[in-house]
Amino acid sequence: MSIKIRRFLPWLWLSLICLNPVAGGQTPDTGAAEEAFAPRATGRAGLCGDRIALFLPADLPLDRLPPSLCLLDRPQPGGALPAAWPVAPVFSFSATRTRAMIPVPDGTSLYGTGEVTGPLLRNGRSITLWNTDNFNYRDDGGRRLYQSHPWVLAVRADGTAFGVIADTTWKTDIALDGRIEFTSDGPSFPLIVIDRESPQAVVRGLAALTGFMPLPPRWALGYQQCRWSYQPAARVREIADGFRARRIPCDVIWMDIDYMDGYRVFTFDPQGFPDPAELNAWLHARGFKSVWMIDPGVKAEPGDRVYDSGTAADVWVHDAFGGAYHGDVWPGACVFPDFTRPETRAWWAGLYRDFMARGVDGVWNDMNEPAVFNVPGKTMPPHNWHRGGGIVLSAGPHARYHNVYGMLMVQATRAGIAAANPGKRPFVLTRANFLGGQRYAATWTGDNASTWDDLKMSIPMTLNLGLSGQPFNGPDLGGFAGEATGELWANWVAVGAFFPFCRGHSDKGAPPKEPWAFGPEVEAAARTALERRYRLLPYYYTLFHESSLDGLPVMRPVFFADLRDPALRAEDRVFLIGDDLLVIPRWAEQPHLPPGLWRTVSLAGEHTGTDKYQSELKVRGGAIVPLGRVVQSTVEESLDPLTLLVALDEQGRASGRLYEDDGDGYAYRDGDYLLTTYAAVKKGGDVIVTVAQAEGKRPRPARRLVVQVLTDAGPIETEGVDGRPLTIRTAR
Repeated sequence: MSIKIRRFLPWLWLSLICLNPVAGGQTPDTGAAEEAFAPRATGRAGLCGDRIALFLPADLPLDRLPPSLCLLDRPQPGGALPAAWPVAPVFSFSATRTRAMIPVPDGTSLYGTGEVTGPLLRNGRSITLWNTDNFNYRDDGGRRLYQSHPWVLAVRADGTAFGVIADTTWKTDIALDGRIEFTSDGPSFPLIVIDRESPQAVVRGLAALTGFMPLPPRWALGYQQCRWSYQPAARVREIADGFRARRIPCDVIWMDIDYMDGYRVFTFDPQGFPDPAELNAWLHARGFKSVWMIDPGVKAEPGDRVYDSGTAADVWVHDAFGGAYHGDVWPGACVFPDFTRPETRAWWAGLYRDFMARGVDGVWNDMNEPAVFNVPGKTMPPHNWHRGGGIVLSAGPHARYHNVYGMLMVQATRAGIAAANPGKRPFVLTRANFLGGQRYAATWTGDNASTWDDLKMSIPMTLNLGLSGQPFNGPDLGGFAGEATGELWANWVAVGAFFPFCRGHSDKGAPPKEPWAFGPEVEAAARTALERRYRLLPYYYTLFHESSLDGLPVMRPVFFADLRDPALRAEDRVFLIGDDLLVIPRWAEQPHLPPGLWRTVSLAGEHTGTDKYQSELKVRGGAIVPLGRVVQSTVEESLDPLTLLVALDEQGRASGRLYEDDGDGYAYRDGDYLLTTYAAVKKGGDVIVTVAQAEGKRPRPARRLVVQVLTDAGPIETEGVDGRPLTIRTAR
């Protein structure tokens, strides 16, 4: 037997004997006896940051701590734990698995765990972290989806909070039944605990550890339209013209897999898309951007440019016997880049130079769990071999690197786009990811369905991803699979217009789901919903800028408004955008709303007609929310006039911020931005609005200012000039 074969046979045994059956796509035997676990002592424990503690099991000394793929830096304990440190894990092990358990105080609410089905409140729930191509969330009852976030956020009854990271990439079960429990198929792993005064402070700590979402280009915040697939190029033009003719705002048209030549990545169908550069130029002239799909599977076909160059560079994942692994995906037999190798990531990044040169604006990395057809578990075998390299990643089996395959792919994709277009901010969307992957890509919640259950579940799914460090996320509006009724689609876009990532999408076999596909009533509802989003884009862009600095989600649970109100802990029908905007879907019956002063606002005349779909919007007392005018895309200037919605608090005061820059590029890093803090104060019968603070080198534009003061009797509006004090007479 050759040395190479002997080297890999242990991992073959691992995949057949030791891995939990769920990892292979089988249904676990729920009647089987509980595996016996023995206690393992805690070894090193200490503070490694502001109220951040590192715990190591006794068999994992600090000098053998493996490199982390979720953390920015290797944790270094610098001090002993305080005597009253409230959170400590209990480690244990079995014959095949390792475990860490954290007791949970009574009255604690649990959240996070990344991309999950079910409610916002995770108490009593369990999931499996094993990235899976899970169409319609059918497999394993939706307990394992496309991404893995070994992270739990715990909010105590008094509003203080802690968060726990299990720093392991192996398949892991998370159980939240009266405790927080991580059970991994891999070796012993570190545990990082963030204990702070609020969940917001804990989430900030998570971002400091795992990285911040880079500020996206402003166009990525607009509405986006997709289908599997718009083809040929003439159909793409028809869809784009449909939006402009109907005056429905839209910024992006997406190209699904059928634009390729036989599903070969980095190619274009010569009949359907003979001149992608001309198509992109045509879209750009009409205010659209384009995003094009790239999958990891490369057709194993000599003569294909990508296959030949990858084979010459020896970049493919190996099977257990040292040869390139082959698995079926859309093109047929494929090979898969080994993204654990820095040489492979550099090779992959280089493929984007010519691709982006055709005017491509963004890239969609799909099928990167990685998905493989016609095999148990829908992915490559866990005993496949990754060779690693550099100073970070050692060689190891796919069982170790499966959950980070998608994240390593988008890391390389982002690097390639940035190198191809150094003056632009990359936009990458990914289906598979891992904790910390917000550093490289936005995400969506995969292949949902056109059902009311999926519509309602999309809110807690988006919220929990935000609470797990991924601010830029959202579902396929209207549902990907199946036939949507006009009633469902209108209700979905009326709430989905407020998700951080806002894209309509549809399966190939489903009827059309464009905004005008359901008749004039639904078309009008979609227009209104999207006009509301576009008016709010200055507020959203400000929130995205803040999130790129502090890690807080853009879309937030309502319990953030009052951490001590137990009625808000499980509320997942309504949500906040930032701290100042409350979104109440029309279908939400008797939701629990945060206390205090909240004033209803109309942004696009939605309360003057017969529209039965629009969500109710309320502005927090004490807030100033910036608005633009309705535009058809972010290419148009929307801040002349600039509108400020002013909702005074009980003391007659309000404040709010507006962030402005070029909307793309990196000049803002050198100070070319304008961050304005507006303040309002009531004096007698007048409300005076001023610029309280301005930051940045960017000059203030000469523009009109419209101020709307929200009152019990309705809004009172006055116009002036931005940058000058403006007095609004509120006494009637």
